[in-house]
Amino acid sequence: MAYNKTNYYKKIVKIQEITEEYRFRQGLTYKEIFYSYIEPQFHISRRTFGTYLGIPAKRELRKLQEKECNNGNQLTFNF
Repeated sequence: MAYNKTNYYKKIVKIQEITEEYRFRQGLTYKEIFYSYIEPQFHISRRTFGTYLGIPAKRELRKLQEKECNNGNQLTFNF
């Protein structure tokens, strides 16, 4: 079975949602969010955290799911 990045993108979406919740609703800085919530739960570095915030994970995850749905819909000709 081929590898896809579904779990990778799910992890990034979860990190982005946590960051959005604390950043915009409670007014915390990215540094505070990282050290208080992200690092203890996900064990990633600050640089990785910054990279994850820049990835359009929801869009990429949607593309992967559409690709999975369309794999079974291959065109065939009946002769």
